[in-house]
Amino acid sequence: MGHNLIIESVAHWVDSVVVDLNLCPFARRELINNRVRFAVTEARSEEQLLVALEVELKLLDGDKSIETSLLIHPNLLENFGDYNQFLNLVDILLIEMQFEGVFQIVSFHPQYQFADTDPHDAVNFTNRSPYPLLHILREDSLEHAIAGHPDIDQIPVRNIELMNRLGTAKLESLLAYCIKGPVPDLP
Repeated sequence: MGHNLIIESVAHWVDSVVVDLNLCPFARRELINNRVRFAVTEARSEEQLLVALEVELKLLDGDKSIETSLLIHPNLLENFGDYNQFLNLVDILLIEMQFEGVFQIVSFHPQYQFADTDPHDAVNFTNRSPYPLLHILREDSLEHAIAGHPDIDQIPVRNIELMNRLGTAKLESLLAYCIKGPVPDLP
């Protein structure tokens, strides 16, 4: 699958899942203002992915017009356990680049599973994406957005309730449509 189709799928997911379901109340503004970067890497090893992440971090550090970046890596870490272990290397890279506290990496994966949940639990869909990806956020922007939100603690509670109400079957369908076509009607 070409980069454009991968980016279209992930952009469709951001628009129809993250934004339309309001999983992240801060995403809409950045998407509308075209401040979200979608990047695909051909990395086929963890080392290559770390290099691609380093390049992406440097790009964001030097270009303040990009608020956030989604580094999509469709050819690597397809197993969630491997992906989750890789996140330790991501944390080390942030420290080595002296970007700890500057950038935050949020994880999204097609098989995402929170601790103490069943793989089929609907709550896992808050972090399920069409492809494995690393979402790079600016810490200062995140802190500013959080400070301006009236009830930040209710976001995860609301998201869990929404995921459970929609149910696993509907959420699987929604995620599949992000790759294959138009978004189905939600109840």
